[in-house]
Amino acid sequence: MNATPSPLKAPEDIDALDFAKAGGLLPAIVQDNANGRVLMLGYMNREALQTSLARGRVVFFSRSRNQLWEKGATSGHRLELVSVYSDCDRDALLVSARPEGPTCHLGSDSCFGVCAGAPAFLAELERVIAARLSEDAADSYTARLVRQGIRRLAQKVGEEGVEVALAAGAADKQELAAEAADLLYHLMVLLQARGLSLASVTEELRARHAARA
Repeated sequence: MNATPSPLKAPEDIDALDFAKAGGLLPAIVQDNANGRVLMLGYMNREALQTSLARGRVVFFSRSRNQLWEKGATSGHRLELVSVYSDCDRDALLVSARPEGPTCHLGSDSCFGVCAGAPAFLAELERVIAARLSEDAADSYTARLVRQGIRRLAQKVGEEGVEVALAAGAADKQELAAEAADLLYHLMVLLQARGLSLASVTEELRARHAARA
């Protein structure tokens, strides 16, 4: 059974990386800590990695300018560093970060543009819900639901939970998926109405997992 990987922290962790393989640079894939979405690809040399860990913000090495550059230093769209892991060959990095605004210089959240996979779609849905609440549109079911108050929202989540439980006893998997989708949507609305996000839930789950590891 493989040991759980540990984030890079100590000087000896950095010394173990294979910077020599690619001329002193390691590719660094940046993921959104909240949903796992790939935000961008950059490169780090030893100094960039050390600076990132020291500042708590993502710093790359610019190959075109031949110098360090902190992501968002000009635009303000920085990447708050959460953790850095190396791959099994120790010649590539996986950076988890909290983006402060769009990551791509073209204004999109990701340099890759796509919003693929379940976690990324949930993040997109969360943004849509937030937009509906801020607009308070009369024709928005989400906004109308929130206007009814927290008690009604909590009741709705409870009702959807019962529907999921009932569907679980049936043989129709599609019905279960549909009811689970209803529950998840209403739960996301309730969380936002109380000032919480899916990230806060995943952080709680991550903390519980770490405590049991």
